[in-house]
Amino acid sequence: MKLAFHPLDLAIIGLYFAALILIGFFRAKKNVKNEDFLLSGRRITLPVFVMTLVSTWYGGILGVGEFTYLHGLSNWFVMGFPYYVFALIYALFIASRIRKSNAATIPELIEQRYGRLPSFISGIFVFLMTSPAPYLLIAGILLSLITGLSPLLCALLVFIVSAVYLYKKGFTTVVQSDMLQFMLMFIGFIILLAVLLARFPPEEYFKPEFLPRSHLTLTGGLSATYIISWFFIALWTLVDPGFHQRCAAAKSPATARNGILFSIVFWMIFDALTVVTGLYARALLPDIQSLYAYPLLAFQVLPVGLFGLFITALLATVMSTLDSYIFISAQTVGYDVLAKYTNTNVRKLIRIGYAVTGFIAMILVILLPSVISIWYLIGTLVIPSLLLPTLSVLFNKTIPPNILIILMTGSVLLSATWFILGEISGSYPLHVEPFYPGLLFSIAAYLYGRHRIKYS
Repeated sequence: MKLAFHPLDLAIIGLYFAALILIGFFRAKKNVKNEDFLLSGRRITLPVFVMTLVSTWYGGILGVGEFTYLHGLSNWFVMGFPYYVFALIYALFIASRIRKSNAATIPELIEQRYGRLPSFISGIFVFLMTSPAPYLLIAGILLSLITGLSPLLCALLVFIVSAVYLYKKGFTTVVQSDMLQFMLMFIGFIILLAVLLARFPPEEYFKPEFLPRSHLTLTGGLSATYIISWFFIALWTLVDPGFHQRCAAAKSPATARNGILFSIVFWMIFDALTVVTGLYARALLPDIQSLYAYPLLAFQVLPVGLFGLFITALLATVMSTLDSYIFISAQTVGYDVLAKYTNTNVRKLIRIGYAVTGFIAMILVILLPSVISIWYLIGTLVIPSLLLPTLSVLFNKTIPPNILIILMTGSVLLSATWFILGEISGSYPLHVEPFYPGLLFSIAAYLYGRHRIKYS
C-alpha cells in the first residue's frame, strides 16, 4: 500500500530523518568515554529522564491502533492499566536500588551476585527481549506507505539509518533524539484528535451504528484467560532493560524514582489520545485493514502539512523505541558477552553488536510478520526466565547459582515446548497459555533454591 503524499508532507518527514542524523553526529567526540557511551555519563536529569522513558516505552504505535480498532477500550485495560501498576511498583521499590547498584545492565547485575555463566544466559534472554524486530516491522510498514517499497526493504533501510546515527555517541544519542521524539508524538496525536473532535462530535459517532457495543467495554469481547495472560506479560516492566538502563543513567536514585512516577502520568495522557483516536478510526473507517488505522484516518481528515506532521509523529513514536532497543541489543552483544572474552574496546564491540542485532531482527520480521505475535512470543519465553533472578539480586534474596541456571533454562525450554506443541496441534496443552508453565517452573525452582539456602 502507498499513500499519496504532498511534497510539503514529504519535506517534513525528510527534515525529521535529517534531524536524527544531525543529533547523532553533532558534537560527537573522537574519544567518547565508556560511561558516556553506555549511560550518558549517569547525568540524566528529571525532565530528560521522563522524555526518554515515556517515548521509549511506546514504540508499538501501529499495534496500539490495531488493537483499539479491533477491541476498543480494552486496549487501555489490557495494554495500559497493567503497565501503570507495574511501573508504579518499579518506581517505589526497584528504581533507586538499580541506581545504587551501579550495574549498567541486567546481565552485569546478575554477574555481580551469581557469576559469569548466569550472566551469559541472562544476556541471551535480554538480547531476545530487546530485539528491535517489532519496531523495525512497524517502521518498515510506515515507510512503505511513503515510498511504495516493500515493508521488509523499508525495515532494513530504517535499521541502517538508526545504526548510523547511534554509531558515534551511543546511548547519549538515544537520549537526545528521544527529547525530539517525545514532543513530536504528543503534538501529532493532539492535532489529529483536535480535528476529529471538532468535525465529528463523539456523542454522535460513538454510537452502536458506528461502533460495536463491545468496543465501549473494558474487555472488548476478549476472553478472561487471554486478558489475564497480557496482565502477566506486563511483568515485562519489572525486568525491562530500558527501564534498567535509564535508572542506571539517572543523576540520582530520587531522579529515577520520581521520573517513573511522572512518566506514568504522561503514559496515561498519551493512552487517552491513542485510544480515542483508535475509536474514531473504527467509527469512520469500518472496512480497512486494522494495522493501518492511524495513518489511514489521518490521510482522510488532516490537511496537507498536518498529515505529514502526523506521519512524522508516528515515525517518532516508533523510532524512539527502535533506536533504544537496537542500542541495548548491541550493548548486550558487545558489553555483556564479547567484552568478557576479549580486550577489544567496548565501543567497538557494541558497534559489532549492531550488525548481529540487525541480522537476528530481520529474521524475526520475516518469520513473524505480526507486531503482537512478536511481543507475545518474546514475553512468553523470556519473562519467566528473567523475573525472579533479577529481583532476587535487587532484594538480596538469592539462590544457589546452579539452581538459578536450572530456573532460567528450564522455564524458557518449558514455555517454548508448550508453545511449539500448541502451534502443531492447534491448541495449547490443557488449554493453558505457554507463559504459565514457564512461570510456575521458575517459581518452584526459586522456592527450592531458597529452601536450599535456608537449610544449608
